[in-house]
Amino acid sequence: MVVVLMLELLNRINFWKKADRIGPDIPYTHWRLHFNSTMMKLCQRKFHHFDTSAAFRPGAYAICCSKISIGKNVVIRPATMLFADPRPNGATITIEDNVLMGSGIHIYVNNHRFDDPTCPIIEQGHYDSKPVILKTGCWIGANAIILPGVTIGKNAVIGAGSVVTKDVPDGTVALGCPAKVVKYLTK
Repeated sequence: MVVVLMLELLNRINFWKKADRIGPDIPYTHWRLHFNSTMMKLCQRKFHHFDTSAAFRPGAYAICCSKISIGKNVVIRPATMLFADPRPNGATITIEDNVLMGSGIHIYVNNHRFDDPTCPIIEQGHYDSKPVILKTGCWIGANAIILPGVTIGKNAVIGAGSVVTKDVPDGTVALGCPAKVVKYLTK
């Protein structure tokens, strides 16, 4: 019994070391997010791009880090979940510079298929993934959900709790479920 537990523990530690993800479910690396120096080393090693002025806070998740780029002055806050696609041609997540993000934001690049009503959804696989881009200077309110293929424009604002299913133009405010543009920002 002890041998089985030790083997299981060693296998789990090896998975944690190699996993292309960061989050509380990966304790081998998650503790590093509590210290700026170890957070930066971890994130610059794991992510496709992670700027030296960015931060990834404890309690946040990133799945398929190698397909996620995070720009200057971006903070990924607790309870945020970034889901890129691990498949070879899978879609990416790009968060450009100076993007302001609240806590609990979810970003997805793919979704489950549900075309066949005679087959359980869990057995239908996924639709093709589509990239998500958050353009420079946009603000994503807490607990917003951004779905596959969406681009949030420069200096656009997404209201807290919104579900974004379509692109949001530069300099607009969008909110709701599904999110709709409710205001154009002008100088």
